[in-house]
Amino acid sequence: MSLRSPFDHVNSTSVSVDLANESVASEKGNPFETPYGSNAPSAASSQVFWDNRTAPARFFHSRRVKKGEVSKPWLSVKDSKEKWITIIPIMGMLVGLALGALLVWDGLKTVVNNKYCPIYSTDFSEGLDESIWTKEAEVGGFGNGQFEETTITDENVFLRDGMMVIRPTLQDEALITTNSVIDLTQQGICSSTEWKNCITSTNTTNGTIIQPVKSGRVNLKNRAIKYGRIEVEAELPSGDWLWPAIWMLPVNSTYGDWPASGEIDILESRGNDHTFAQGGNNVMSSALHWGPDTGNDAWWRTNNKRSALHTTFAKKFHTFGLEWNEKYLFTYLDSRLMQVMYVNFDSKSSLWERDPWSQTGRPSTPFDEDFYLIINLAVGSQNGWFEDGKSKKPWVDGSPTAKKDFWNARDEWQKTWEEGSPELKIRAVRVWQQQGYNGCESGIQL
Repeated sequence: MSLRSPFDHVNSTSVSVDLANESVASEKGNPFETPYGSNAPSAASSQVFWDNRTAPARFFHSRRVKKGEVSKPWLSVKDSKEKWITIIPIMGMLVGLALGALLVWDGLKTVVNNKYCPIYSTDFSEGLDESIWTKEAEVGGFGNGQFEETTITDENVFLRDGMMVIRPTLQDEALITTNSVIDLTQQGICSSTEWKNCITSTNTTNGTIIQPVKSGRVNLKNRAIKYGRIEVEAELPSGDWLWPAIWMLPVNSTYGDWPASGEIDILESRGNDHTFAQGGNNVMSSALHWGPDTGNDAWWRTNNKRSALHTTFAKKFHTFGLEWNEKYLFTYLDSRLMQVMYVNFDSKSSLWERDPWSQTGRPSTPFDEDFYLIINLAVGSQNGWFEDGKSKKPWVDGSPTAKKDFWNARDEWQKTWEEGSPELKIRAVRVWQQQGYNGCESGIQL
């Protein structure tokens, strides 16, 4: 006997309904089929996939948008303001070009194309002509409290390998450790007429000593110029507390004592390395000194610096130049295009308008007189060129024993001289006089 479940009727009915729905769905199409005619994998292909582990190839069919079917409303409606998006940048470019042309024109207008007469030129191949070059002998510190005695001997200024060399050396230790006197007037070689620049002494009681080092200073006083051009090819020294300089002073103090009659510094630097707080031999500077008295020296208005690029000025020779005329003065490095300091004499300062310069009526005063070239290598100073407390400076400017303090630290600074090259080397010097001055009547264009 067979037993029937009470749910048999319901189950059979459900199966009938499902089959009917499946039939209807089949007629209407499966909503989950891959659209656009992509082929779904068949049971056979699935079997092949699992057997061969390779998926069947499928193809994606993209729909291309036909031309004209995409709407572009921005083509039919134009904004009148959009044209300024193009016009304004073009106007800006034109204005920039016009301003650039104006600046170039104004610059060319102010340039004076002077002609020059060659006054002096040497590469030292024929020696150091001492009828032209003057070696200076002094012990007074040259107004800056410098620590060197400048000599006229070949120990400190000499020729080597076709170059003029200025080399600093230590002073005779016996002159420093015992009571001693250096009197250049007795020797008849002092370059100054003031006794303080010619006589120095050591006093072991109060701690004052004579100049602790010797060095050199030379000038071209008998080749002075009024306006012109100067170029000096030089390699700067390397060693702590050295102070190389290429500069000019007036032949006559026409407008008064320094700095009233002016000073032109073409180059100044320091022998310390690049870590020195004020900049070492990787930095050079140019300046004009001028003012009614020492307390009003206006050099800070007319000075500038330039740094060597990834090197120092003690690594190779450079040309340090000056161009100077009645309208402007500028210094340059290697090329006239690489200016270091530029001073336009047409732009008067408040000091230039005061006596004693206003009487001349020339804006270039006091730089309108004959100046001569000086090349020297100083050592130390008490005028702030080496600032107190910077980079282990071994002396204080205001101390009465500054020179002795410097001497006592010689084991440190002399070591840097030996590790580097403490010499200032001059390879060539060229001097030109501007046409129309000092007998230069038919110069040449440089």
